Amino acid sequence: MRLDQYLIDRQFFKTRTKAQEAIKAGAVQVNGKIVLKANTAIEDGALIEIIKEVHPYVSRGGLKLEAAIQAFNLSFSDRIVLDIGASTGGFTDCALKHGAKRVYACDVGSNQLDDCLRNNEAVVVMEQTNILDVESLPDAIDYIVMDVSFVSIEKILPAIKRFLNDANAWICLIKPQFEVGKMYLKNGIVKNQKLREKVLQNVEQMLKNNGMRLVKCIPSPILGGSGNQEFLAYIQKDVKC
Repeated sequence: MRLDQYLIDRQFFKTRTKAQEAIKAGAVQVNGKIVLKANTAIEDGALIEIIKEVHPYVSRGGLKLEAAIQAFNLSFSDRIVLDIGASTGGFTDCALKHGAKRVYACDVGSNQLDDCLRNNEAVVVMEQTNILDVESLPDAIDYIVMDVSFVSIEKILPAIKRFLNDANAWICLIKPQFEVGKMYLKNGIVKNQKLREKVLQNVEQMLKNNGMRLVKCIPSPILGGSGNQEFLAYIQKDVKC
């Protein structure tokens, strides 16, 4: 049996994603040796040890938002949050653990959100929902947080403009691999530093053209799934517009 499945069957982890993240982080020992590949074959009776905590969130995406909260000195206490591209719920989980009052977890997919969040009364599950089709929400939004894949930020801007106002902010994960053409990728990775810098310049100009401003931007301390360097941006509406 694969190691990741073995960990789930023995109830070390609830989901394969969590199991794989623990393995990748070097947190799993099998018969006294650290194993780094999720597909490693494991025999019944193998001695399994979890030698360190991976992270406190349902997915490592939570670590990305946590980095933004610390770097941008944000307070989520008693705030209403819109999570675009919620997926498993890393951002949603992080927002709640930092005191968010309610999170609208929006994603075009289905059955991805972790059950602990799906069953949390503070989470409004909006699966199979394209944020571009959402005209309004019952609550005023204090923070928009976003981690989307396979689409440029530019495509999401019409929705952002509906919910971004003078009093709130948008924390956006910028993914260069989805902002450049496929011809610039090597095994799915943007390896050229100048190209990554160009992406950030283009995003900043795109925001300006849409009445927004890039206040701060930092490299994400957690790489993307394929090893891409991504960036965390703190964005506000440009009050001059």
